[in-house]
Amino acid sequence: MNSKVKGFVAGVLAAIFYGTNPLGAVYLYQDDINSASVLFYRYGLAVVFFALWMMVKGESFRISWGHAIRFVVLGGVFALSSIALFLSFHYMDVGVASTILFSYPIMTAVLMVAFFHERITLTTTLSIALATLGIAMLYRGDGDVALSSVGVVLVLLSSLLYAVYIISVNQWTTSYSPLKFTFWIVLGGLFSIVAFSFVSGEHLQMLHGTRQWVSAVQLALLPTVLSLYFMTVSINNIGSTPSAIMGALEPVTGVFIGCVVFSETFSLRLAIGIVLVLSAVIIIIMARSDKKPQEAAPKRYRISFVPPRLRFPFHRKHE
Repeated sequence: MNSKVKGFVAGVLAAIFYGTNPLGAVYLYQDDINSASVLFYRYGLAVVFFALWMMVKGESFRISWGHAIRFVVLGGVFALSSIALFLSFHYMDVGVASTILFSYPIMTAVLMVAFFHERITLTTTLSIALATLGIAMLYRGDGDVALSSVGVVLVLLSSLLYAVYIISVNQWTTSYSPLKFTFWIVLGGLFSIVAFSFVSGEHLQMLHGTRQWVSAVQLALLPTVLSLYFMTVSINNIGSTPSAIMGALEPVTGVFIGCVVFSETFSLRLAIGIVLVLSAVIIIIMARSDKKPQEAAPKRYRISFVPPRLRFPFHRKHE
């Protein structure tokens, strides 16, 4: 499998797995488990799964102290994105939050243009427009219900932080395998989750019963371990902007879960939305497939106005 195909397949898998994010969270919220506890079990179990995976493959856990600091910072960015998203579930419907969350591909493209001088092509613009329209068609909220301003701010903050995370991974060229790289990201994020539990005053709660533990394992395994791993693989092979656009498949996963798990009605509007999203994904894949190998990934630049010691994690460095 060449790098482009590998990157697109990984991007599709990352989006599908990340689209299962609300599933376990909703069940745990229904059982009155607070946000800090939900996130703690999500990240804590993910660290355990990654550690077992690495031991089975015989990979070393060793990294330098300098890289450890970078992983804590980058993991903190991703964890803050998760915190903002999970907090937004208290202020708005999960479907609405998932719809607004998809603004991160647009933010990713804008940030790449502003800080790394990436050119936005017509096909990229068309893909983003089709995906955005498709996501709007997938939204099934009540038009008479006003959106919570707090909830909207939280979701947009989550989108921005996720965009920063995607770009940061793209700019940090390293010899670490995707598995080892993602393990340390999640471990760094776990520290931020623990800190959040102290700052927010939400004490960690014990899980009870099969449903709660299954929900926690689902959150740790699908939208965390597998999604982050495949996202890292995708970014390394096709770049940050295309990987972000592939995320349009996340809400499609949500529609599928809603119809299969919660017996929701599949309408013509949903079908049109899915077609638009798939069209956006196909366009970006076809556009990238036509590029020459040396042009497949965006060029990487340093942010000139940031002092050298503060450039992490955006500067390029070979390990």
